[in-house]
Formats: sequence, structure tokens, C-alpha cells
Amino acid sequence: MTTTYVPEKFPPRWLPEGTELKTWEQIEPWYQKLLALPVDTPEQVETWLAASDELNAAVGQEGTARYVAMTCQTDDPAREASYLEFVREVEPKLKPYLNDVRNRFLDAPGRAGLSKDRYHVFVRSLENRRALYREANIPRETRLAELQQSYQKAVGAMTVQFQGQERTLAQLSPFLESPDRNVRREAWTLAAERRLTDRDMLDGLFDEMRALRLEIAREAGFDDYVAYSYRNRERFDYGPTEAYAFHEAVEKTVVPLAAEIHREHRKSLGVDSLRPWDLSADSLGRPPLKPYDDVARLAVGAEEIFREVDPDLGAQFAYMREHNLLDLANRKGKAPGGYQTTYEADRLPFIFMNAVGVDGDVRTLLHEGGHAFHTLASRGEKLAAYRESPLEFCEVASMTMELFGAGAKDPFYAPAESERSYRKLLEGIVTILPWIATVDAFQHWLYNNPEHTRDDRRAAWRGLIERFGGDVDWSGLEDARDHSWHRQLHIFLYPFYYIEYGIAQLGALQLWKRSLTDRPGAVASYRKALSIGGARPLPQLFEAAGARFAFDVPTIAPLMETIGQELSRLAP
Repeated sequence: MTTTYVPEKFPPRWLPEGTELKTWEQIEPWYQKLLALPVDTPEQVETWLAASDELNAAVGQEGTARYVAMTCQTDDPAREASYLEFVREVEPKLKPYLNDVRNRFLDAPGRAGLSKDRYHVFVRSLENRRALYREANIPRETRLAELQQSYQKAVGAMTVQFQGQERTLAQLSPFLESPDRNVRREAWTLAAERRLTDRDMLDGLFDEMRALRLEIAREAGFDDYVAYSYRNRERFDYGPTEAYAFHEAVEKTVVPLAAEIHREHRKSLGVDSLRPWDLSADSLGRPPLKPYDDVARLAVGAEEIFREVDPDLGAQFAYMREHNLLDLANRKGKAPGGYQTTYEADRLPFIFMNAVGVDGDVRTLLHEGGHAFHTLASRGEKLAAYRESPLEFCEVASMTMELFGAGAKDPFYAPAESERSYRKLLEGIVTILPWIATVDAFQHWLYNNPEHTRDDRRAAWRGLIERFGGDVDWSGLEDARDHSWHRQLHIFLYPFYYIEYGIAQLGALQLWKRSLTDRPGAVASYRKALSIGGARPLPQLFEAAGARFAFDVPTIAPLMETIGQELSRLAP
């Protein structure tokens, strides 16, 4: 019998059913009512928290819905206007109220009677938020949101003429896997030259973002944006010292394996040097893996994989597919990248991606599916803050699902192709870790050297490519190399959000390593850890999953050894 999923409903208990919260005039009175509720006893505080969570979730869902609509079609003026209206007219006025709500809880007489163990993580976060909050930063944050939207719109609008058709840069991806090197070179070059056309504009966007971020940090009492960003990202369990240790460990234990993969790839291709357009090509000259022809097949196949990993997870994804909680296909005007977000009032996930018919689409959907399962696993948690986890563990949820999915019966490929896809995944993990270290080290450099020039920036990026880049020949492509950070949207949209992927990958690899000998146990530990949400500190979440929270040489080296063994077992 096929397992089905029927999500529990969480109807509002404080807000009247059908309350509209689309404009500030509709929203503000409810925050005024919330702030007037009594908080003199522990019971009153918990009742107040439930009302606060309900109101915040309803308002948050309105903003999320507008963001989703805008990213699904950035060239729709009505969607853009609706999103920017929320950013400009609601969020700036909301932030002082959210600060008042935070203070109402922290200063509540009844708070002293609450369980310290239960509320430790929650209180720690709120106290940190209060320490960072400055009303003077609200206009700066609003301007940053506008600049970030401009970046997404600019990248979403980038198209080129290739083989007689106008194509987005994402739609060039399949051609980078072509066995014809000339086709690969042309596709890569067109994309690189298109980005370079907008380099001054993108540099200008970043320069304004950098200046605003420095102002925000100084207003909050910090000497530099690095220290502010670590606090802002609530990195309570590690700091820059650990990040630098990660960079060094990747350089020592991962870069050599990545360089070996590059060398073997170059030899198999029969080329004198490995160029950027060679990295995605099949080393034996086989045509690109093509998992599906229609994006609907991508969703159906992913559901089959999820059901094999765990029937309950497959049922959850089926519910998402049947209830329009997916937007998977790439199209002109769609924002770049992929994400999973949550409709907070409904406690349901939504997956956004840009599928173009390549093998990586399967990995992306498995990845975002892991995020969605995390959302669904913790949706019964009463405290809204605990329905979210630290980003470092959120990505364990997604990356582990990529690896678990690779071990399931494959609905997209014959056995030989499935093995080829699995090899590609493992090789991709080895090569992405140095890229993560590159991006994180670059962000540290950017904000540790706040007065840098654009020439300084290019030189710093070039040095990091040389440190972590493996065996890739960039001769004659120096301009494209030195500006290639422009395609990393995290640098523009989410400063310092990238090492989380590296930390999480190490957790995911530990779960994967266990799954090679104890798959049921690994899946059970995974689901147990996801159900905790964010109710425990980060090291305890890793521990619940059976993983070690560390990102040093002793942690990484054995994982690279296991990957090396798997790669030697798999056919080329």
C-alpha cells in the first residue's frame, strides 16, 4: 500500500479566521494588541508567545508569498511592485515593533518561571537580536533589500544568442556537458562574456552593498563587519578561527584529491590542459546524462527516490507535488538559483529551482527536498523559533538527502548511467569543498580589508583561485577568472553565508559513510535529528544525527579517504 501524507492543520487561535494582513494599516493594530497582553506569569508568557508566533507567521507568510511570486517571474512589473511595496512599506515599519515584541518577552516578569533548558536557545537568540538592533539601520537594510533585488533582476535578465536561439545563462548549462569541445567552449565563453558586459554594474552594486554593511556594523557598535556578521548569523559555536582552520584543512586534505580528479579527467579527455569549459564534460566523450525530457518527470522520479529512502518522505513530497508547492522549470525572467522557503502560517515548504534537463537538476531537487522534509519534520513544534534550525544543520538535511538519494533505486537511469551519476556526485563534493573555502576566504578578505579597490579585489580573488582551484588552465581567460565571483549570488545577497555548506557537507558525509554499512540506522538518525528542529544547540543537533561537529583535518581526512575508495570502485 502506498503511504500517503495528510498534514496536520494549525488554524489560528488568537487571530480571527480570515484576518487580512496585506497592508501596514491592517498589520499595525494587531501588534499593538499583542504588546498590550499581560506577561506577568509563566502561563501568560507562554500564551503570549503563541499569539506572537501566530501573528509573526501570518505577516511573514505574506512577505514570503510576494517574494516567491517575484522570483518566479522577475520581469513581471506587478509582482516586482508588490514585493517592493512590502519591502519598502511594511518591513521598515515592522522592525521597530518586532524589537518591541522581543523586549516584551525578555523583560516579562513571568519569564523567570520558564524552563531554562527549554528556552535556552530561544533566549540566547533574542538577547543577541536585541544587542544588535539599531533603528537607524532600518533604512540601510531597506536599501540593501532593494540592491539585492536589483542583482537578482540583472542576473535573471542575462541572455545570449546560441545556436540560433535566445537562451538564459542557466539554459547554457547542458551544453557545458557536450562531448564536442567547441560547443562547450562557445557556451562557456558566451556566458562569461555576458557576465563581463555587466561587470561594472555588478561591481557598483557590490560597492554600495559593502558600504551599507560597514555602516550597519559600525552603527551596531562593531569595529568591522566580520565580527558583526558572525553575531548576526548567530554563530555561537564557532568563529573566524575555526573558519580559517576549515580553509587550511580543505587545502591539505581535499585540494590534492580534487587536483587528482582534474588530472585524471584531463588524461581521459586527451587534452593538453584542463580548461574551464572541460570541467563538466564526460571524460570518455559520452553525451551528457539526460535524466528527463519533461520537468514533470523530474518531480515524479524524485518522488520515487524519496519513497525508496523512506516511504513517509516520499508521501510528503507527493503532497507538495499535488498542492503546487513546487516551481521547477527554468524560463526567461526567472530569478537565478534554487531555494526552499516556508509558508510560515501554513507550516508548509515551497521549492524553487531552475531545471534545464541536466543531471544536476536531480541533485538540486533532492537537496531542496531535504530542506522541505526538515520543515515538515519540525512543523509540530509549538515554538516558532524552534521550527527553524541553524543554517549549518539545515544544509545537513539537504546534502544528506542528495547522498541517500544516490544510493536508492534510480528511476532516471540504467545501472551504468546511475553509477556514472553517482561518481559525478562524489567528484562534485570533492571539487565543491575547495570552492566553498574560496568563497568563504574571499568574504573574510573583503570585509577584513574594507577600503580595498576593485583592483585589490580582483587580485585577492585570483590568489584564492590559485590556492584552491586545482588543475585548471585559465590562460587567456584572466578577465573572466578575476570576475568569476560575480556569479556567486551569496556574496551579493547573503554575506558570509557559504561556509555553512562546507560544515554541513561534513555532517552529511558522516551520515553517508554510515549508510554504506547501516542504511536503515543512518536514515533513522537523520529523521530523528530533523525532528528536533532548532530546539538544541548546533553541536547537539550533529550529535543527534550521529555526526561530529568539527571541520578540521582529523574530521575531513577519513571522509576523503572513503570517497577515494568509492571512486576507485566505480567505473569511469
